[in-house]
Amino acid sequence: MKNLSVFQVILLASFSALAISGILVFALVMGGAGGNAIGPIVIWGTQEPSAFAVVLRQAAENDGRLAQVSYVQKDPATYETQLTEALAGGTGPDLFLLRQDYAMRNVGKVIPISNEYLPKSQFEDTFVESAQPYLSQSGVLGIPILVDPIVMYWNRDMLGSAGYAKPPQYLEEFPGVAERIVKRGDTGKIAKAAFALGEYANIDHAKDILSLLILQAGGSITRKDNTERLVPTLSARTTGQMTQATESALRFYSEFADPSKAHYSWNRSLPSSRAAFAAGDLAIYFGYASEARIIARTNPNLNFAAAPVPQSKNRNSVDVARVYALAISRTSRNPVGARTVATLIGDTGVARALSIALDIPSARRDVLAEKSADENVLFESQAIIARSWIDPNPEKTDDIFRAMIESVTSGVARYGEAIGKADQQMAQLIGQ
Repeated sequence: MKNLSVFQVILLASFSALAISGILVFALVMGGAGGNAIGPIVIWGTQEPSAFAVVLRQAAENDGRLAQVSYVQKDPATYETQLTEALAGGTGPDLFLLRQDYAMRNVGKVIPISNEYLPKSQFEDTFVESAQPYLSQSGVLGIPILVDPIVMYWNRDMLGSAGYAKPPQYLEEFPGVAERIVKRGDTGKIAKAAFALGEYANIDHAKDILSLLILQAGGSITRKDNTERLVPTLSARTTGQMTQATESALRFYSEFADPSKAHYSWNRSLPSSRAAFAAGDLAIYFGYASEARIIARTNPNLNFAAAPVPQSKNRNSVDVARVYALAISRTSRNPVGARTVATLIGDTGVARALSIALDIPSARRDVLAEKSADENVLFESQAIIARSWIDPNPEKTDDIFRAMIESVTSGVARYGEAIGKADQQMAQLIGQ
């Protein structure tokens, strides 16, 4: 459990006092009664509970409707299973944290917030671009509260020893950096790696990293057509170009696991990418902003820092992120109260306080527009440029991405063949 710093506690106290003081953003809050009329509301999620406890307690001092709101932390490894079983048995929470990539899969577990209460235009003006998967034809699937972008963690000592004062800014620099940093032992095995790219099984967030490269190349994974039907787009060609964005991204990604390349940097015999970075054996690790504290706790002596994810030259800056929203459980005995609580927590003051307590950027545009200090500036700037795609089923698309990557790195298929098969599998998954 995380202990809040004195700085965080002071900020929480000052910000939460403003939580409900102004005009609330959403009209649905106006439909809730004042005082303590809401009653008990239980929230499930995977985030650490200490921050939620402090924020909810202080927010309740400003609005009694939050007085009986409680938060229960669940194990991320079993969260989806526990949630499914609890809802099936009628014992689930009133609200639960819904990650954006699970929005489509879990749509049946949610009571959508109708467009009458929260219009699409208001949602888009209020929340970050990467929250788009919560928009559905039946309404909004959840009130976004947090956005956790991918950043580039770099080992100052390893890059410094290779002559680099700063980490790479552009993808085009990666091959040269790898050639200077990778160290091999007497048997030729990689002892010190530059980038954990090219494989799947031992690379944390491999699907997300490849998705980022595809988006940076101007491609997409899925999209909605003009009838609002979800369609796969891995094989789609980028507008105005003859090259395929997915192929360009997959080629770049996979070459770092190709022993015939001068910038060969990774293979599947190595430990997981985060473990290698924490051990000081990997120069650059792509992980989420929320992982900074985990890395620091794993190795307090590691001399590392966070930087923006490198971009392609002459292209718009793009990142990817995990977004967390409060969704109303279909089995809630108090859905109107749950809706009001979700909106109150998603309002500027409480959302700001929660972001500070968890060290994760807020999903609100107005909070991100405020000036921050230290590392938060980086995390928030990455949250602003983050994008996402509608994932029909995260576990099954994990398998599709893994097969696509490994069929190329093992030489079983060429790039176009691997991508075409992945696109077909995605279509079958969607139900086309």
